[in-house]
Amino acid sequence: MGKSNGKTETESAGLDLDHELPAGDGDENPSAVASEGVGLETELQKLKAERDSLLDRLARAQAEFENARRRAAKEQQDFRDYAAVDALRPLLPILDSFERAMQVKSEPGDFRSGVELIYKQLQDALTKLGVRAIPAKGEPFDPHVHEAIEMVETSDAADHEVLEELQRGYKYKDRLLRPAMVKVAKNP
Repeated sequence: MGKSNGKTETESAGLDLDHELPAGDGDENPSAVASEGVGLETELQKLKAERDSLLDRLARAQAEFENARRRAAKEQQDFRDYAAVDALRPLLPILDSFERAMQVKSEPGDFRSGVELIYKQLQDALTKLGVRAIPAKGEPFDPHVHEAIEMVETSDAADHEVLEELQRGYKYKDRLLRPAMVKVAKNP
């Protein structure tokens, strides 16, 4: 175990210690090492195949998600584009009634009663759609649904009572479409 010519026994045997095989018992035969290499190679191939399969599934899932997102966006846009159809359809007969009324030559009283019928028809159509008029005259002023245009000093009505409705306000279900423009009493 000494040195000969300044080299250790392993160096003189021609072994490269920096590039050894993994540590083992030292008594492995070459066929066992080769079969272990083949086993590692097949396991590596399996892992690569599994990785490729997972990457493929991921790419398909991403594509499917993107397609679903596009489809949902298109459906929402179509809904917005055609949502008004249900609101507009009941108004068409009212337009027809106006056209017929304008074609008839009649007395002013008959014309007025015809317009009143059309007005009633329009109110009914809006009511079916969920539009409701906001009560104003005689009601206490509510800034959530009324817009005060003028304050009138009077002792004939309660303070902050709506005296007159200048323009009717409307709600759609629970949402305010337009506030009622009103004159409000102010006690001196």
